[in-house]
Amino acid sequence: MPEPTLAELLPTDSIATGTTADDWRGAVRAAGALLVGAGATTAEYTDEMLATVDTHGPYIVIAPGLALAHARPSPAVLRTAMSWASLAKPVEFGHPQNDPVRLVVGLAAVDQDGHRSALARLARMLADPARLAALTDAADPAEVHALITDYEADAA
Repeated sequence: MPEPTLAELLPTDSIATGTTADDWRGAVRAAGALLVGAGATTAEYTDEMLATVDTHGPYIVIAPGLALAHARPSPAVLRTAMSWASLAKPVEFGHPQNDPVRLVVGLAAVDQDGHRSALARLARMLADPARLAALTDAADPAEVHALITDYEADAA
């Protein structure tokens, strides 16, 4: 069975633009709520993502302006999925180089291996600063999804 594409892992209903968050906790909660809304996780997974940052610090801020919110695989993950919360106003996570964050991608994985190629594809897609800016500035979830779909078609 082939691994799901980024477009399949990030359906339009798992994408939000113009999200408001007062702080990093609100930003992670927004990404978590999208995973819950998609039926990929329970609310406990959002708590686990917050606890990961509390325990390990802001290492989830993996590039300037970009956080990858996640936690270890757990029973709170119902299926492997991603969410996308672009913020109306950036927030600080406390990362010395990559703050402030304007995009939080949520990742829920049922096991340690099932999401590696998806993460690699996500990293390649977001490595292009112009593409990252276009995705972050997209006006609505449909535009984000179309940009992801176009990227995957071009990369195939």
